[in-house]
Amino acid sequence: MASGTTWTFRKPSIIPGFGLAFGFTLTYLSLIVLIPLAALVLMTASLGWPEFWRIASDPRTLAALRLSFGASLAAAGINAVFGLIVAWVLVRYDFPGRRLLDAFVDLPFALPTAVAGIALTALYAPNGWIGSLLAPLGIKVAYTPAGIVIALIFIGLPFVVRTLQPVMEEIDREVEEAAATLGASRFLTFRRIILPTLLPPLLTGFALALARAVGEYGSVIFIAGNIPFVSEIAPLLIVVRLTEFNYPAATAVATLMLLISFALLLAINLIQAWSRRRFGNV
Repeated sequence: MASGTTWTFRKPSIIPGFGLAFGFTLTYLSLIVLIPLAALVLMTASLGWPEFWRIASDPRTLAALRLSFGASLAAAGINAVFGLIVAWVLVRYDFPGRRLLDAFVDLPFALPTAVAGIALTALYAPNGWIGSLLAPLGIKVAYTPAGIVIALIFIGLPFVVRTLQPVMEEIDREVEEAAATLGASRFLTFRRIILPTLLPPLLTGFALALARAVGEYGSVIFIAGNIPFVSEIAPLLIVVRLTEFNYPAATAVATLMLLISFALLLAINLIQAWSRRRFGNV
């Protein structure tokens, strides 16, 4: 901060009402987000460290957490790549049926997750349309971790596409044409001009798809098979512990998911902030 300047809590604005709006924001976030999460942490803290560590280090808990976050990261990474391609096609090209294809992207938003899970299971089961073609090749999708990744890709794709589309529409094509006249190849133009602009929203879409995938339940339980140590996700393990009336174990697993999710999203946000500082003026 330069000498002679003073730090202020808020930036000056010609529109009044900051105090009221800020108070409403804190109250709303506290009631909807902070208080429930704090209650979860307090319930877990009542277990004591030895009991919490025993539940957290249980092999079944570790296997479920590993599968949930591993599959979510894989699905979000795949969506980041192919979501970028889908958004590029929808923005940069005009072809018959483009509006219809654009509307299809939002279907995972509107479709109930249970319906999506049943549909994917019917397709990828050994006797399904796609599963019957993969079975002779020795490839099994349904009731395996691969099926979980496919379900998470399905529900996470719109987050990446819808995050990238507005940014792509604002990219000035004259800059690309100028780079081409200066002798830049298409790959160099994409890497030096387009990608730095798309990197922050791409990371945002990745984070949204990851957050959505970590907490997904309805579309996964049908295609996963829910086999402990093989295809049992952490949200399902929480439900299992609740049906067993083992509330301490359920809250402990939920707290672990909360902590890991927060750490991952914090890391992604820090990378996103760095990319904006690094490529903001490119």
